[in-house]
Amino acid sequence: MATGIDRLIFAGLNHLLRGESWASERLRPHAGALVLIEGGLLKLRLRIDEHGLLLPGDSEREPDVRLSLPDDAPARFVMNRDSLFSSVKLSGAVDVAESLAFVFRNLKWDVEADLAGLIGDIPAHRVVALGAKIGEESQLALRKFGENLAEYASEDSPLLCPRREIEAFGRAVDILRDDAARLEKKISRL
Repeated sequence: MATGIDRLIFAGLNHLLRGESWASERLRPHAGALVLIEGGLLKLRLRIDEHGLLLPGDSEREPDVRLSLPDDAPARFVMNRDSLFSSVKLSGAVDVAESLAFVFRNLKWDVEADLAGLIGDIPAHRVVALGAKIGEESQLALRKFGENLAEYASEDSPLLCPRREIEAFGRAVDILRDDAARLEKKISRL
């Protein structure tokens, strides 16, 4: 039985599949295959139908394919989709898993086309451009925040030792080792 969130997920995925005929064609040969997608709080069972679309899957049957998502999947989806796709673990029927991986990796949402149907072409174009700009700026701000946090942790706080101090310590240890070796040779000659 699909919950409200599951129905939204199925509706969204099927909307994307209908918009990209190659994707549903790629899934059509696997009609009847049961797929389990799990990770964190998400546990979604889906079945591929004869049209290459996705329907709620049978919870009693063993899945043909299992996709295990990392716990940080939502963040990876927003920040770096390639990182998300490379971290998904697939198991089960190889042909179905390969087709699903290809479809999910290459399926793109044409947000502008969907918005154009609601608000018109020009406003949709401007909204999408604004969204892209906000997304780029957000990623830049997060990257800068991470860099600043790393610099603070290593330079200004007592949490971590700065790299230059670690390198200086390593050089001092090397000098001490060499001096000790020379002293040992002098003592052995006496």
